[in-house]
Amino acid sequence: MKAASSAPGRVRALDYVAAVTVKAGGRAVPLGGVALPNRRLVLRWLRRQALRLADGHGRYLPAAAPWLGVRDVRPVAFHGSDAPEALRAWAGDHGSQDHAMSALASGHPALLTVVDPFVGLRVTLGAWPVDLCGWVAAAAPANHPYPPRTETEEV
Repeated sequence: MKAASSAPGRVRALDYVAAVTVKAGGRAVPLGGVALPNRRLVLRWLRRQALRLADGHGRYLPAAAPWLGVRDVRPVAFHGSDAPEALRAWAGDHGSQDHAMSALASGHPALLTVVDPFVGLRVTLGAWPVDLCGWVAAAAPANHPYPPRTETEEV
């Protein structure tokens, strides 16, 4: 992990983790995740995954990005259009992206949960900073194998 001093004697985390999980019928399944060196790259990856999942609704998912390869998330079969529309809206909303960027800069998680109301499917996209000891500095989504979440934005 990389670290940089922000003040004498003080170290701040520069590595970030992002993950996408799905929960249905009480069972949580990770769809994929990455560790990247900065919050802009993490949010870019989350936006791409949100659009891939939304664009895959009702048809095949777009091919994985050559620069990400196998790190793109696995597909989800949504039964309605609410969740895909919410994913597209989040990915294209500059205010939501600024809010997520600010949360990560403050050491907090950036989380989005969308729900497919037809079957109770919940997809959570999350990013959080990782501290130098390898512990999650801020909580991750509850359905991810890291510590429980502290806040979730539901759409």
